[in-house]
Amino acid sequence: MLFERDSLPALFFERWPFRAFWSMIYTMMRRNLRLWLGVFISLLFLYLALRKMHLGEVWLSLRTARYFWILPGVAVYFFGVWARTWRWHYMLRPVKAVSLTRLFPVVCIGYMGNNIYPARAGELLRAYVLRRREEVSVSASLATIIVERVFDGVIMLLFVFIGLPLTPLPGEWRNLVVAFSLLFFGALGVFFVIAASPQRSQALYNWCIDRLLPQRFQGPVRGIADRFLEGLHCLRSGKDVAMIFVTSIVVWLAETVKYWFVMHAFNFAVPFYVLMLMNGVVNLATTIPSSPGYVGTFDAPGIEVLDAFGVNRDIATAYTLVLHFALWLPITALGAYYMWRESVTWRELEAMPAVASGTAKDSK
Repeated sequence: MLFERDSLPALFFERWPFRAFWSMIYTMMRRNLRLWLGVFISLLFLYLALRKMHLGEVWLSLRTARYFWILPGVAVYFFGVWARTWRWHYMLRPVKAVSLTRLFPVVCIGYMGNNIYPARAGELLRAYVLRRREEVSVSASLATIIVERVFDGVIMLLFVFIGLPLTPLPGEWRNLVVAFSLLFFGALGVFFVIAASPQRSQALYNWCIDRLLPQRFQGPVRGIADRFLEGLHCLRSGKDVAMIFVTSIVVWLAETVKYWFVMHAFNFAVPFYVLMLMNGVVNLATTIPSSPGYVGTFDAPGIEVLDAFGVNRDIATAYTLVLHFALWLPITALGAYYMWRESVTWRELEAMPAVASGTAKDSK
């Protein structure tokens, strides 16, 4: 103990309101630990990104940029968002057929949530809104979203593997690529095994639930696992897997084309495969916990890739910052509009984790 039980300091801290005050501080720190960890990581990446920056040169590049090139980039980007919507529509078919027009706002809300809330809360928000609109269980839709993210990671690695032999990427970023290769290909392999043998998978998790969980938790957890398994149905067909894979390539090529359009706003030019490499590396890096909007984790690796290919670092910094903002603002604004139109309240957002954890309402 820091103080003797009956000492003056102990009595001081045990008395209310001091006890309540320190209890409140502890609760706030515990709840916000992930947020502050993300902020710290973002600040670290921002330091790596901006430590060699010459502010005057960056400002000159920003002032003289030809911003009209962003407009076709935004158009191509939203084509990619529509392709993402079609992919999710295709993956949800075994659970429930949802039209593209009804699904597109949900996708935008999810990406808006990823951009302004910590810990990629937009994925849970997307599943919650879909449940509210279409009565699709949160567990099943989260399963499809996780599979989406694994396929996205695989495509990002494919982009990196295409550009890596042709680009002198620093050693630390190569190590990052190796780590994410193990993560995403390992996760994809596990999901394929689960989807290919649903009866065995169900028997395995039922065995674990029966032996490891208290009786009162077994029903809800079993329900979550059953609906999650249902969400992996799209991986049981080779045709479906091929369709998801091809659509994922289209999605990320569309985003890379936006990189290409924004590049024309600045005074440099690199081959398209370098932008594919940059797209792959920055999106792999944004899976690292950070502050909302991927501040720093997007910018630092993007600048390093362009710098490694001989682009002036100040121009690369200006380009990456503008690109980041051009990727963040349109989908965030549209998602916020759809969220307002959907009338999702802050009270509902606070209740999302309870819904996802297997409440009765998720049993639909």
